[in-house]
Amino acid sequence: MIPAENVATPAALEGQPIERMMRDGVEYTILGTAHVSRASVQAVDALLETERFDAVAVELCPSRAHGIRDPEAFKQMDLFQVIRQGKAGMVAASLVLGSFQKRLAAQYGIEPGAEMKAAMDGADARGIPVWLVDREVGTTLKRAWRSVGFFQRFGLMAGMLGSVFEREDIAEEDIEKLKQSDLLESAFSEFAAGSAPLYRALIAERDEFMAAKLRENGAAMDASAPSRKVLVVIGAGHLKGMTAQLAEQHGDAGAIADELAVTPPAAKWPKLLAVGLVLAIFAAIGFAFYRNPSLGADALKNWILLTGGLSALGALLAGAHPLSIVAAFVAAPLKPFRPGIPSGAVSAMAEAWVRKPRVMDFERLRDDITHWTGWWKNRVARTLLNFFLVSIGTIAGEYIAGIHIIRSLF
Repeated sequence: MIPAENVATPAALEGQPIERMMRDGVEYTILGTAHVSRASVQAVDALLETERFDAVAVELCPSRAHGIRDPEAFKQMDLFQVIRQGKAGMVAASLVLGSFQKRLAAQYGIEPGAEMKAAMDGADARGIPVWLVDREVGTTLKRAWRSVGFFQRFGLMAGMLGSVFEREDIAEEDIEKLKQSDLLESAFSEFAAGSAPLYRALIAERDEFMAAKLRENGAAMDASAPSRKVLVVIGAGHLKGMTAQLAEQHGDAGAIADELAVTPPAAKWPKLLAVGLVLAIFAAIGFAFYRNPSLGADALKNWILLTGGLSALGALLAGAHPLSIVAAFVAAPLKPFRPGIPSGAVSAMAEAWVRKPRVMDFERLRDDITHWTGWWKNRVARTLLNFFLVSIGTIAGEYIAGIHIIRSLF
């Protein structure tokens, strides 16, 4: 560690959490920031104005950095491709987090991540490189999702959906948490506190990843330069863990980062269970026809009405167009014949085709979703909502129909 007293301390840096250390010939000045604090923005500016750095590292991944630099980039989103490529869940999760940020900005008067933007803008103005050292947010969310069990996933989904209907004002204690922790950790704090795997995916793994990326980028710097100084701007919630990792981490930095950037494969048993359930239901329908054609016809009718009906109900609750509701009703009973294409995707694509999102829907998307009614008013948000509610309706219909059909045989 480099003693802090060896470095001049401007007034803007008084009381700010700063660590200074050397690793592999590179001097790192690590500033812990609060994502909703003007003081953190001022601290970033003060460090850049009073000290000379050869690079600036920020707690951002490329996609988040792009979003901060170009807030309007999401307007270029191809909704059809998002649904076809199975990314509707990730986009919806990002929008939910975005709505939380938007409400926070309106209430607290500063955009979360303003200190990261100040760091990048300051680096650009001085002609020094910006290092994006955080892991892709999509990878983090996928690793977090796949690290927990089946029932915890329902809790996470309920928490995300609950935030859509949350009141306009954000509780003061939640704002205080954001001053000391990470945005993702705060969003899932209730679950992360009681789940070691979830905490590791959201926080600890990212500490390791960021330390590895700093080492990797540091090793690529010109060793013959008179000095190699890097300003690192990270959330205060990562300061202790990332600094410890930077001091103690061993092994190939690139290999560590690559390993932590891999999305683990999805567990096979949920798909096998779903396939097994559908096969069992169709076997039961076949057996019902064998025993009595009338009984078989009733079983088939129940399958169509329950899966199609609950899927159509999901589309109806999402405020979908009548053609999208019909698409949901038709697609759900035929799910076994089109594996990998959820009923929600069929209905959502129909919705996007019938009610093509307008330019104003993309322009107003971030503002509309800050209030729960906006998810029904905005065509982009409503299409994503339609995807989820139809998918949930299909799953519920399959289980209810299966239980009803099997019970009818005994």
